[in-house]
Amino acid sequence: MLQITLKGGDVRQVQAGTTAEELCKEISMGLYRVACAARIDGEVADLRTPLTKDCTLEILTFDDPDGKKAYWHTTSHVMAQAVKHLFPQTKLTIGPAIDSGFYYDFDSTETFSPEDLLKIEEEMRKITKQALPIERFTLPREQALARMQDEPYKQELIRDLPEDAEISFYTQGDFTDLCAGPHLPDTGRIKGNGIKLLTCNAAYWRGDSNRETLQRIYGISFPKKEELDAYIERIEEAKRRDHRRLGKELGLFAFRDEAPGFPFYLPKGMVLKNTLIDYWRAVHKKWDYLEISTPQIMKRTLWETSGHWEHYKENMYTTVIDDEDFAIKPMNCPGSILVYDLEPHSYRDLPLRYGELGLVHRHELSGALHGMFRVRCFTQDDAHILLAKDQIKQEVIRIAQLFDEVYSLFGLPYKIELSTMPEDHIGSEEDWKIATDALADAITSIGKTYEINPGDGAFYGPKLDFHIQDSLDRTWQCGTIQLDYQLPGRFDLVYTDSNGDKVCPVMIHRVVFGSIERFIGIITEHFAGAFPVWLSPVQVKLLPVTDRALDFAKSLQQRFETVGLRVELDERNEKIGKKIREAQLEKVPYMLVVGDRETESGTVSVRARAEGDLGTMTVEAFMDRVLQEVAEKKR
Repeated sequence: MLQITLKGGDVRQVQAGTTAEELCKEISMGLYRVACAARIDGEVADLRTPLTKDCTLEILTFDDPDGKKAYWHTTSHVMAQAVKHLFPQTKLTIGPAIDSGFYYDFDSTETFSPEDLLKIEEEMRKITKQALPIERFTLPREQALARMQDEPYKQELIRDLPEDAEISFYTQGDFTDLCAGPHLPDTGRIKGNGIKLLTCNAAYWRGDSNRETLQRIYGISFPKKEELDAYIERIEEAKRRDHRRLGKELGLFAFRDEAPGFPFYLPKGMVLKNTLIDYWRAVHKKWDYLEISTPQIMKRTLWETSGHWEHYKENMYTTVIDDEDFAIKPMNCPGSILVYDLEPHSYRDLPLRYGELGLVHRHELSGALHGMFRVRCFTQDDAHILLAKDQIKQEVIRIAQLFDEVYSLFGLPYKIELSTMPEDHIGSEEDWKIATDALADAITSIGKTYEINPGDGAFYGPKLDFHIQDSLDRTWQCGTIQLDYQLPGRFDLVYTDSNGDKVCPVMIHRVVFGSIERFIGIITEHFAGAFPVWLSPVQVKLLPVTDRALDFAKSLQQRFETVGLRVELDERNEKIGKKIREAQLEKVPYMLVVGDRETESGTVSVRARAEGDLGTMTVEAFMDRVLQEVAEKKR
């Protein structure tokens, strides 16, 4: 008999060889009906997996991320089966679950149209209604190759596996696929009315642009149609909020084919960017940072010393000056190190906090570029802090408090992730452990929680990543705190301690926005382009009803601008209704209608973006209202 410890600590005794699925039925038939996979001793497995030793067991449903992935991965196999039914000559490649659904890459002479996707969806529903059992089996290499004799891409994958690898397959009805799993017990677990195929895009086999071009079909599935409907509505809302569309419509930024991945800021976009930067400077002055600026281009030898030439060269732009290799900086940290090294320092100087709004360049693949979210040139709101080891905890606490202040201002809740040592790293494992423990201790000491992201630290040290959540419940990694025991030593940095000894400082790398460009993209979508008054490129729009009111409107414009408000005057000879509608489309916070009555009384008729018609106000009352909103940075 085996001792199986369930989630919550309950212990069940079962015969060796009992499957997770069989035990799940004993626990609860209700749980069994929604079960997707199992987690055995921390490893995700099929429900059909036999239990062969004492272990912990957790039954995973769609509510668990790993259960969701098993559900989506199985749906991708159902899609591949449907494609083979409808387009038998299609060759299969891979079809994984991803963070939001699944995809499958196909090599087909047919170009899949939107109508084809609807046909594939319908065939998928037929397959789910059949509730085909999904069975796993393994084969030795030669038999595996023979089984996939009509699937050249699968054969390539098999040949790339180690000689002693277990080669597993999954079969459902007339369809068999090479796959490591896990999968649902049968196709009937997938609800046909919860399936939606979203798009079909081009993709390269194994991501290599020199290889075959494939067709990638993306899809999503849910156990309930209501969940699918809600997801589709979120997708439509995300389209309405797409920062690329809003950036163009609101005159913020643009992209050109002549400079792919390099954003062009338009006048209103520059106002938005500079307002964010002004806020950044005010916050960092409050938290005792010293602003610096370092060169864009520096010698190869610097990047060799820092380790970037070895670990990051493929993402760097390089040039030759006076027969010597130079690189355009992809990061600001080496420049901050050189600033520190310009003069001697003692323990009394530390922590020394350098802030830099540094323009950095990184070579991103063209297929990865995505509006302001992924560009090749951006302003990184960096800070590099040189400090003693015994100051780490308190400094990380200070940084976390700064982040909390900034994200709260924009209404962006966040979660913290601790990324640990990657395979490609510099420094000893002992130093890495000390650094990782220091970050964890600082966060827990202020009552915050974190999740572990194993192996995803920077090559020079562990990091805390702050994942903000926007108004559509999407998460974005923005802030990061990276603890670095390596770079200061590589550059022989020292300070004099209280005993007069020379000691190497520790460095903290941190950003709060991540990059100005990406943060602008995020908040554009978060606010749907309707920025708070303090951020809005245009805060007030003056709308004269007739030419008779034009002089009064101009005097108001001058008066508002004198106190620092950003104002536009619509002087066009158009009907007032059209002016109001267009100002609303421009998402201006306040519209002031000025006609004969307002001119005579010296008042303004106020329309607010969020509240509609606010009636007539004195000019002083309106100015006080807006200036207070700006001063308090109200959302």
